[in-house]
Amino acid sequence: MELRHEFTVPVPVEEAWRALLDIERVAPCLPGTTVQEFDGEKVNGTVKVKVGPVTLTYRGTAVFEERDEAAHRMVLKASGKEVRGQGTARATVTAGLTASGEGTAVSVHTDFAVTGRPAQIGRGVMAEVGDRLVGRFADCLSGELVRAPGAEAGTGTAAGAGTAAEAGGPSAPHAATGSAVKPGGPGAPEARAEAGPAGAAEPIDLVRTAGLPVARRIVPAALAAGAAAAAVAVIVRRRRR
Repeated sequence: MELRHEFTVPVPVEEAWRALLDIERVAPCLPGTTVQEFDGEKVNGTVKVKVGPVTLTYRGTAVFEERDEAAHRMVLKASGKEVRGQGTARATVTAGLTASGEGTAVSVHTDFAVTGRPAQIGRGVMAEVGDRLVGRFADCLSGELVRAPGAEAGTGTAAGAGTAAEAGGPSAPHAATGSAVKPGGPGAPEARAEAGPAGAAEPIDLVRTAGLPVARRIVPAALAAGAAAAAVAVIVRRRRR
């Protein structure tokens, strides 16, 4: 599945480029994500996703396949697997930066595939969720970039944009493709919230992130998945006895 998004940030291209390459700096803006290790080339971490009553954790890696400073173009390839389950996820993210007035326009192309429970909610819903998550990331990144030089920067690597209020809250105002993010716009302060207990990120709640109209289509499938998981757990316990 392919997704395309565009947004703007209120800083020059060079500054935006440096920020996007600074994984530890932007990690708090990545919903549901916890960066465990980054050596400059390879990122190890986890992503938590909540589908109805079921919370899934994917553990995986991401590697920069391309970083063209002259063209301000980067390609990041990521893959992961459920910690407790057979589901998988992979994505290739290509981002390009261009000057836009006094700010920077960011174009993002994502080619991804998932298996397991999240795949059951359908392409249309995944696209809507993607729009909202990118909007939150853009708001959070803009808030981070316009912080005063002397301001205290967050040091946690768990996703602040995926806090209980943000990751599971109503849709973000700048989620639509081509949205322009204003400095200090709605959602920016909340998106930079502190990490959860023990540095763990709050899961991305797909049902709440999708919004009420879409949630009505997801809930039945999510409840069915939860019931199936509970049934399997009961069967396994009985067999062990």
